[in-house]
Amino acid sequence: MAGMRVGVLGGTFDPIHLGHLILADTAWELLSLERLLFVPAGNPWRKAGQPITPGHHRLAMVRLALEGSRFQVWTGELERPGPSYTVDTLHELRGELPDAEFFLVMGYDSLLDLPHWHRPQEIISLAFLAVASRPGADDEGALAQVEAILPGVRARLVWLDMPPVGISATLVRERVRAGRSIRYLVPPQVEEYIRIHGLYRLAQRR
Repeated sequence: MAGMRVGVLGGTFDPIHLGHLILADTAWELLSLERLLFVPAGNPWRKAGQPITPGHHRLAMVRLALEGSRFQVWTGELERPGPSYTVDTLHELRGELPDAEFFLVMGYDSLLDLPHWHRPQEIISLAFLAVASRPGADDEGALAQVEAILPGVRARLVWLDMPPVGISATLVRERVRAGRSIRYLVPPQVEEYIRIHGLYRLAQRR
């Protein structure tokens, strides 16, 4: 399909939570997307040395969260050996969908971190950046800093007007470890999966 608009939302998803789904839904609506792909990281190089839940658990939770939704899972990073680089993912997706227009969906903090990613200049040549704006943030000042390192990023940027969501995967993991409820932070089926498999407790079952 020529000119298909495709959103790409990557992440560790350890675990996927409602903030991810709200971001995806916002991007779908505001960008008039025809497909949106959740891309679980296989070996996230930016988190080297940090404990990460095995990929089969993270993928299972993403699949559960997306059941019945209009979103899809793309497993290329989990299947690809070596570090998971966004630039490689975009090249692979472009090979699969050569006529598509790609939008890399991300949070505000990811935009600020983009200059430290692998081959960031190439990333902005392959996809538009669809970034969730953060209330009260100095968008112009932050963007000027990114633009100084990555010339042309401003022309590839689309702001997503998204309601603030104070949920993070770190928060979810910490609450599980503390024995606190994660209801309404993750989809019910993800909450049940975490419970059944004993994820995020001190002694995890693999």
